[in-house]
Amino acid sequence: MTTLARRLTIEENMVQVKEFRIVMPMSLEEYRVAQTFMVLKMQQQSTNEAEGVEVLENKGFEDDVYGKGQYTSKLYRLQSKAPSWLTTLAPKDALIMQEESWNAYPRCKTGCPYFAKLSVTIETIHLEDNGKSENVHGLNKEQLAARQVEFIDITMPTTDYWSYAVGNGNFDFSTFKSEKTGRGPLLEGWQENCNPVMTAYKLVTIKAPYWGFGGKLEQALLAGERALFVESHRNCFGWIDEWYGMTVEQLSELEEQGDCLLNQKISKPLLLTDTEDHESKFTDNSKTHLQQGVKT
Repeated sequence: MTTLARRLTIEENMVQVKEFRIVMPMSLEEYRVAQTFMVLKMQQQSTNEAEGVEVLENKGFEDDVYGKGQYTSKLYRLQSKAPSWLTTLAPKDALIMQEESWNAYPRCKTGCPYFAKLSVTIETIHLEDNGKSENVHGLNKEQLAARQVEFIDITMPTTDYWSYAVGNGNFDFSTFKSEKTGRGPLLEGWQENCNPVMTAYKLVTIKAPYWGFGGKLEQALLAGERALFVESHRNCFGWIDEWYGMTVEQLSELEEQGDCLLNQKISKPLLLTDTEDHESKFTDNSKTHLQQGVKT
């Protein structure tokens, strides 16, 4: 085998697989509501006329693997979020990322092609346990041997570059207590004792077939995904008094209206931030839940 052929073989096998396990102090059904609310609010907070999230498609789907669920396609404009070394390597349009997601809760899959052969796939299974189930994704022996596992504790915020890029809330769960549910504070060992409890098992597969710097890309993308997992799940619990008591049907309506607002924010020079603008786009119930998140 020639040197070039060996190099191409190595590049094709540059795949990083890591499973993140995120234990949450809520039931499976509560998490479904919390996650939908969190995604919508974080998107509103991070979107302006220049950068953020644009929803391209949001529709139902059905297939033999996942059954029935919701398909979404979104564009993420990330120019100011990427580290400087990545902006020098990647073409300019690579920092506009398209994400496809198939949500058939409690199973979900997200695909994020970046540029050329670089891609990230996240497969998630949600279970009502405290993170101790093994091989929930049905990996074979070879995949299990390559897989890394990391437990994420939502009481521990991230402090690296990506926490700055993603955002870093100021929740202190060692003193936090939900007014509506009485849950909290979360003290050492809380995962073993809380009730209700569930876990998001997120299997992240990164393909970065680039000789010389593929490993750096993999580690950077893993760090970015980890920071996003930490912050989004901290928000799920930290915002519990905002979403608790809402129904899936209410959130579906809120999501549809929020998608429209996101696309308006990304395409218009003026943001919808005053009361009159909100009243023209939202029902009273939706406005109550979103107003804080939209006024960034």
